[in-house]
Amino acid sequence: MTPLRIGVLGCADIARRRMMPAMRELPATELTAVASRDGARAAEVAGEFGCRPVAGYDALLARDDIDAVYVPLPAALHARWVESALRAGKHVLAEKPLTTEPARTRELLVLAAERGLVLMENVMFVHHGQHAAVRKLLADGAIGELRSFQATFTIPGLPDGDIRYRPELGGGTLWDNGVYPVRAALHFLGDGLRVIGATLDAGPGREVDTAGAALLRTPDGVSAQLSFGLDHGYRSVYEICGTRGRLTVDRAFTPPADHTPVLRLERGSGTELIELGADDQVTATLAAFAAAVREGTAAGHECLEQARLLDDIRRSASRSGRG
Repeated sequence: MTPLRIGVLGCADIARRRMMPAMRELPATELTAVASRDGARAAEVAGEFGCRPVAGYDALLARDDIDAVYVPLPAALHARWVESALRAGKHVLAEKPLTTEPARTRELLVLAAERGLVLMENVMFVHHGQHAAVRKLLADGAIGELRSFQATFTIPGLPDGDIRYRPELGGGTLWDNGVYPVRAALHFLGDGLRVIGATLDAGPGREVDTAGAALLRTPDGVSAQLSFGLDHGYRSVYEICGTRGRLTVDRAFTPPADHTPVLRLERGSGTELIELGADDQVTATLAAFAAAVREGTAAGHECLEQARLLDDIRRSASRSGRG
């Protein structure tokens, strides 16, 4: 199998810390080049990972030894560079959110389809095996009929200069870690979710939202209560309640590769702790991207639904005067 040759647009922390090491180790991918607007920075990072340095993003897109690009840039820059990559004939794996506007997200997905290219949003947790195990338990009726879903993802404060505190770069908790509870609700409850209400609040001295919450509802009445925040204690959990029990998953969204997941299943007969094997969601995501390119398949529906819900949450919060 010929590996997928990947170029990286930018030297973001997530690229260096998680994605580039996995690209280098996974047989299905080959880390070919990394670009930076600063040539010296590109050379430094390329030297660390044994790939080619490129000065400037356009120069990387013009290379004929690259099949696909990974875009770890700030959210506000995604649309421009994802479009440029697609028009250059490259498959794209872009950090979440793909864009901050549903219409723009749709445009890019249509462009990718028209050109026969794979465009995938880098929401990694959905590729972790623990969530497939949860889906099987739900399908087997382990907790009966679904009644409610709750998810929380909050993280501690970041350095003041972090891009997630800069509104012009698409900062704020909704676009950063709010994506996770929203995508989890979609993952388990499916299409048709509607935003009933939402709040977005900025912390002291911040120009972006650092705390948020939303209430969603499915067409058949299952509720989803979501919360997310920057400048909070770390919490990464979801809970699904049914007519006969409750299922809880901790370390749900960003588990390290050596983490041993434990599902907590509570029913009238008692509590069962279901231990699963460790899984690396970074490698699993890259493998899924490479497979989609190899097989010529791509699923953008959940990405578009997620974009709609994030925008509806933002609009609902604005209407309520909290956002």
